[in-house]
Amino acid sequence: MADRSLRGMRIGAQSLQSEDGVIFADRADYTYRCATCSRETVMTFSTEAELPESWECRYCGAAATLLVDSKPVEVDRSGEKVARTHWDMLLERRTRAELEELLEERLQYLRARRGQQKIGA
Repeated sequence: MADRSLRGMRIGAQSLQSEDGVIFADRADYTYRCATCSRETVMTFSTEAELPESWECRYCGAAATLLVDSKPVEVDRSGEKVARTHWDMLLERRTRAELEELLEERLQYLRARRGQQKIGA
């Protein structure tokens, strides 16, 4: 047991794991140019990764855009769907007058349940 002791070992300073048999992912360098300071930042990503359109400039902190063949990438956003809210989806199914009528019915029900129903209303 004494031969397996970690005494004298710099725990945390060295890894006991080796890189034998590890296959690294293919990587490629991509360039981002800052519009503010005109400097370029080179980032390394996996070839399978989805590239971000912009990256924070390491010199000034502004947004730098991805360059392909020394030209900024233009992203076509025409095919993207606009996010619909719950209100938009509700208005697709009912008119505003119907919604106001349903609201009034529900309010009357809740008031009656709480005993706050107005007499003669």
